[in-house]
Amino acid sequence: MATEAVLNEQAQVDKGDNARLSSFVGAIAIADLVKTTLGPKGMDKILQSMGSRDGSVSVTNDGATILRAIHVDNAAAKVLVDIAKTQDDEVGDGTTSVTVLCGELLREAEQLVNARLHPQTIIQGWRLATAIARKVLVEAAEDNAADAAAFRADLMNIARTTLSSKLVTHEKHHFAELAVDAVLRLKGSGNLDYIQIIKKPGGSLRESYLEEGFILDKKIGVGQPRRIENAKILVANTSMDTDKIKIYGSRVRVDSMAKVAEIEEAEREKMRKKCKNIIDHGVNVFVNRQLIYNFPEQIFAEAGVMAIEHADFEGVERLAAVTGAAIASTFEHPELAVLGECKVIEEVMIGEDSLIRFSGCKAGEACTIVLRGASEHVLDEAERSLHDALCVLTQTIKETRTVPGGGCMEVAMAQAIDAEVPSTAGKRALAMEAYARALRQLPTIIADNGGYDSSELVTQLRAAHAAGQTTAGLDMYQGKIADMNDLGVRESYKSKLQVLVSAAEAAEMILRVDDIIRAAPRQRGEH
Repeated sequence: MATEAVLNEQAQVDKGDNARLSSFVGAIAIADLVKTTLGPKGMDKILQSMGSRDGSVSVTNDGATILRAIHVDNAAAKVLVDIAKTQDDEVGDGTTSVTVLCGELLREAEQLVNARLHPQTIIQGWRLATAIARKVLVEAAEDNAADAAAFRADLMNIARTTLSSKLVTHEKHHFAELAVDAVLRLKGSGNLDYIQIIKKPGGSLRESYLEEGFILDKKIGVGQPRRIENAKILVANTSMDTDKIKIYGSRVRVDSMAKVAEIEEAEREKMRKKCKNIIDHGVNVFVNRQLIYNFPEQIFAEAGVMAIEHADFEGVERLAAVTGAAIASTFEHPELAVLGECKVIEEVMIGEDSLIRFSGCKAGEACTIVLRGASEHVLDEAERSLHDALCVLTQTIKETRTVPGGGCMEVAMAQAIDAEVPSTAGKRALAMEAYARALRQLPTIIADNGGYDSSELVTQLRAAHAAGQTTAGLDMYQGKIADMNDLGVRESYKSKLQVLVSAAEAAEMILRVDDIIRAAPRQRGEH
């Protein structure tokens, strides 16, 4: 064959049906992996890292976290991992849904290809189906942005719906309140940097709370004030650890110990001058990203300045944003420095630890969610769950439309596509039917994961929609069909749209593949 003649003898080529089958198998395997985590009764996965020395373990049912952790060798599987990542970055929720829908579309495509339908014909049918589904989504969407109380209720419903499939489902009302309050404080800016999450083991999840202002998990220096009002804060990234001689691999020749003392004194004098420059800014709080040694700490204590050392990188960046400061590294020009402001800085106790709380910050949107829980694993999963809810809520504040959840939209979209099939000529109609079947798989999987009879429930749901109950969906706590508006199961319109579009595009891309070429690694030249 011509292709083989051109390529290096170590390169491999899979052609035609072999290539397509290999792509389908990889993508469907990934979808099956996360399928069981879908819905409010989804199961969790334990991810165990074999590479790290401690073999770290995390327990999660967040699709994006699972897919990020696994290393896949199949090209099509990588495409699915990528769409889950995009969904996570764009909307924050729906990562499992998008992967499963893409996998189901490819499962249907496999049967159509075996029935001798050309991939381009299938893609044409899918595109028609996607357009119909989008139209249904737009018609079903409700927008309560004008009414503050109704909009808050929508946000609460979305947060509860997102959290109901997570570990915190038993405390979802409490966590939904936390998430909605935190996001509404942002006043539409959508900057999640202002919401900080601190995890402290101990207590139960129920004891998590929202703290106004910013909490820094650090200690105040020895002998310095423990509480400061009307703080003027200088945030810096500078070395405050040169009051002793540090000699790395260099050699100093001296005649006596007195000379060493002189060198040390010169170092201390430099440090005194630096500390004086900092204090001359008129600040009463100094936060440094690097360490502060005992000598400068003593100088600050004498001047009545609170010094906080080693505020970790993200802590310093966040703190600067929240207090309105600019991070400084030189101190010769106090007039150019931008100082942060906040009303009170004090030490607070959370569990066993003392932390520093900044209240009344310049950026009034700032707040900290303190998570309590039984163990680190529980806290990590609670943080992931809360992060999903916060992302979805900030997106909903930008795009205020919402749609009913619980498999309601999937069945409605599938029904609209099925209604168009009889009037569509040609083989595209078969692809449209397959698309509708793939959509209906989502409520089927949700019901299966709850341990219910999915065939029974989904047929009842289809009948309800056919009878004109457009907001009927699955009630996973009773195992029956119910009105989603009454149950308050809402989802973000943007999230649903992103799931639909991403899954269709990724499935289309994988379906177009007809050759897989594995290039040989470049040989290193002989030296």
